Amino acid sequence: MRRGDVYWYQLDPAAGTEIQKTRPALVVSHDDMNDHLPRVIIAPLTSKGQPEAYRPEVIFQKRKARILLDQIRSVDKRRLTKRLGTISETKWHPTLLEMLA
Repeated sequence: MRRGDVYWYQLDPAAGTEIQKTRPALVVSHDDMNDHLPRVIIAPLTSKGQPEAYRPEVIFQKRKARILLDQIRSVDKRRLTKRLGTISETKWHPTLLEMLA
């Protein structure tokens, strides 16, 4: 698993306003972490939701998608299943850095 990879991820169980169901998720954790830990940090993707500055819009698999950087979470790698592709770091990493500054 590498930073920028997109996988199917099982988000259940969720609580409150957290996203539920299986959906694509972007791996945002650094490759050094991904190589050594049993967890990765992910951000869900959606084709819906409110457009916000902290939700970069990208084209993924020929469809508009928003990366929900406001819903990042650490998950066990076993919850990620099929790899769907990659999203370039240039599309989302500056927004993530700005959020965490």
